[in-house]
Amino acid sequence: MKKLTPNLIVDRIEDSLPFWIERLQFEKLVEVPQQDQLGFVILQRGATELMLQSRASLREDVPDIAEGPKHTVLYFEVADLAPIRKALEGWPRVMPERTTSYGAREIIVRDPAGNVVFFSAHENRG
Repeated sequence: MKKLTPNLIVDRIEDSLPFWIERLQFEKLVEVPQQDQLGFVILQRGATELMLQSRASLREDVPDIAEGPKHTVLYFEVADLAPIRKALEGWPRVMPERTTSYGAREIIVRDPAGNVVFFSAHENRG
């Protein structure tokens, strides 16, 4: 296996782009229109890649899975939480910032589509 790229299924991609691009500094590499909206995009920040696909696009592409789970949990390991903390200033948290029993400092939020996004800095890892 070469890499794993999550594909988040969302109702409207346009609603999610400000969170991923403006706040978290992902860059849009690919966009595929679907009628008068976006059906699919590929976002990238450094070596991290993320895809967003609209539920309508998924219904056309792979209808058997289009009505499956509506939310995903993403776990991003980051070197430093300070830039994430700043980028998410004013964004609602799932819970207050915390330190886990295994030594990770975490910020947990939901993206506009309801997906849970963990940002985690591990003190004992590079």
